[in-house]
Amino acid sequence: MRPRVAPIEPEAARRVPGLDAVLDRDAAFRFLTRARSFLASLPPPHRIPLAEAGKLYRELGFPRGRSVSRAAARHPLLFHLPKVDSVPHLALTPLLCSLLEEERRLHDQLLPTRVRAVRKLLMLTDHRRIPLAKLHHCRAVLGLPDDFRDRVREFPDDFRVAVDPDGRHVLELAHWDPALAVSALERDFVVDERLVRRTFRFAVPHSRSMPLDAEDADRLDAVTTFPLVSPYTNGALLRPWTPEAEKYRVGVVHEFLSQTLEKRALIHHIFEFKEELGLTRHMYASLRKQNRAFYLAGTEMNWAVFLRDAYGDDGALKEKDPLVLFNEKLQRYACMTKMDSSESIADQ
Repeated sequence: MRPRVAPIEPEAARRVPGLDAVLDRDAAFRFLTRARSFLASLPPPHRIPLAEAGKLYRELGFPRGRSVSRAAARHPLLFHLPKVDSVPHLALTPLLCSLLEEERRLHDQLLPTRVRAVRKLLMLTDHRRIPLAKLHHCRAVLGLPDDFRDRVREFPDDFRVAVDPDGRHVLELAHWDPALAVSALERDFVVDERLVRRTFRFAVPHSRSMPLDAEDADRLDAVTTFPLVSPYTNGALLRPWTPEAEKYRVGVVHEFLSQTLEKRALIHHIFEFKEELGLTRHMYASLRKQNRAFYLAGTEMNWAVFLRDAYGDDGALKEKDPLVLFNEKLQRYACMTKMDSSESIADQ
């Protein structure tokens, strides 16, 4: 039996070290990402007894059986261990508290952009509705603020909140907007048709008795590759296991990733919306065939999908959302052990 820690991309020649390193960076800052979110969700002064924190390895993002105090000590500018009535606590430093206040202001500024992205995501779904718990679970991937579930009621012209028969709170699209039903691929096709034509390929199987040179094969494949199927069409009307159905599902994943903060997502975040987006267990094979559009990184147990065109070969995101720039600044602080008066990192 193959170990599930084997690379999801089995061919070494097809791996992109720069993109693989992005997942390594995520792992290195897992404690920072989860611990600051968890502690920020607590009432001021945002602290928890150290003995209790040591049991919350999943919530705080440190390995089970390891010391939470050791994880916090790796980021001395952001976390500290004050004693309250002789009891040590895990807490945010004043610096991190000020940075999180900056992040909250940034979320407020970006909220209209996030509302637009969620509207487009709802328009991708079969019934124009998504459980709010799923959006909350994937909030970091989508760039949503922690309190997005509470703030959707500020936008009655865009959303409705309903309760389904299972008692789940569900976010519904208030109305369809044709102006939003244009995918990133369709916009790119207008700007650079040749680039999109080179990116996707839905091959036509042919027997060896009909030998084709590369040019003839490309022409034949173009017949089934184009036109692409808009992810904003009703996928339920497509016959299963047809090229059109596969093009639709691949287009849905591409458009979903286009709405994410960093144009990438772990597969379990994508499949969080499996029912809503009509995805199948055959998506790995479909995505792997479109290796010019997508890059698969990680291991068979935990892998991610990147939009190739959004990244350079060095693994750097070509266009960075303001929240991405903030996270990079936070990570720079996380790597520092003391403040340097000559540093102007807060302005970088």
